[in-house]
Amino acid sequence: MANQIARNLALDEDPVGAVAAHIRAYWSPRMIDGLRRQSDAVLEPVAAAAIAGLEPTHG
Repeated sequence: MANQIARNLALDEDPVGAVAAHIRAYWSPRMIDGLRRQSDAVLEPVAAAAIAGLEPTHG
């Protein structure tokens, strides 16, 4: 799903920031932690950069 969001927001002024904002707003900490365990090879560059820039989840 993160890759789909990254593709949909690719033309945003700040695609990495837009993907990160979407993930922070709509994804649970458990989902975010699952994304962090994904290899960057599985994630598109924008999605990987967005996830790398997220604050650690607590909970």
